[in-house]
Amino acid sequence: MPRYHGEPPGVRVYTVCDESKYLVVKNVPALGCGDELLRLFSTYGQIEECKPMDAEDCEPFTDVYWIKFHQVDNARFAKRKLDEFVFLGNRLQVSYAPHFESLSDTKEKLEGRRNEVLARLKPRSSNASAAYGHGPSARDQSLGLQQREFGDSHYTARSGGSASMTHVSSDKEYFPLESMNQTVCLVREKLNEIQSSTDNSEVQSSKRPRVDNRRRI
Repeated sequence: MPRYHGEPPGVRVYTVCDESKYLVVKNVPALGCGDELLRLFSTYGQIEECKPMDAEDCEPFTDVYWIKFHQVDNARFAKRKLDEFVFLGNRLQVSYAPHFESLSDTKEKLEGRRNEVLARLKPRSSNASAAYGHGPSARDQSLGLQQREFGDSHYTARSGGSASMTHVSSDKEYFPLESMNQTVCLVREKLNEIQSSTDNSEVQSSKRPRVDNRRRI
């Protein structure tokens, strides 16, 4: 039934069983405009077949067309946009035709809707688990904290309760070759000389010069 100008649209709800990739388009002007109708509907998705239905009852000077889309989503989008669309002066009447579906078409449609619902529910479940602290991030943080505490206690127990590191004596020979040990000794002596000269300069700079307060005649 056509809707008058200014009349609010009625609420229409379709289940997955009502929807289909097969559409029946009524109230098409009988002007041989099948190609124009095909181009109009093909803007909303790939169309596998489009043909007139001569045996279908219709109003005078109008035709009925049968359209098969490649996917149900495209057919749903086309029906929502083109139902009651003005085409060459007539308002198109687009409706689903699930009775043309085969068993494989129905199975594919139900499986696609199932995957769509699962994809929509998956982000919500992951966000809810993260909000309640059951997500992988909270578990990883707790494990990392336990490992860090265990490592600190293990290091403290091995070091005898002190966190200071042990130093190797400077008189110990580090390398198996004598030449390398001699080089280390020379470097150590040079460093000691530099350190002693630095200490002497600091001591001399710390001494204040005496001020002669005696009166001169």
